[in-house]
Amino acid sequence: MHVADILRSKSPRTVAIAWNETVGVAAGLMRASNVGALVVRNAAEAVIGMFSERDVVAAIAERGASGLSSKVSQFISARPLVSCRSQDRLAYVERLMICHQIRHVPVIDNGRLVGVVSKRDIAFASDQAGAVQAA
Repeated sequence: MHVADILRSKSPRTVAIAWNETVGVAAGLMRASNVGALVVRNAAEAVIGMFSERDVVAAIAERGASGLSSKVSQFISARPLVSCRSQDRLAYVERLMICHQIRHVPVIDNGRLVGVVSKRDIAFASDQAGAVQAA
């Protein structure tokens, strides 16, 4: 299976936030959008990282309630950006996630964001493939 197989069954909507927005705004956006991570874009609209629930926790753990006023850019994952392409195999993306200890990977084809794939997406696709093979 490939990343494109997952993207075909998901909503094409990705939720993004500006790198200079606050952690509090990011947390609210994640809750309102029912997502565990946001794509972070810089001033030029380029994808520069992912901001996850773990990052919200890190901001609060490090700075207390004032962490909510911190900028998203202070807590996004280290560079370089870990991403994949829609043609990549799920096993490859799963190894990326394990290697980098992340749960969400932006899917970028020809420099354009086309979606986000999560560990849950991969687990669900693997379960579905196993169920089809067992039938």
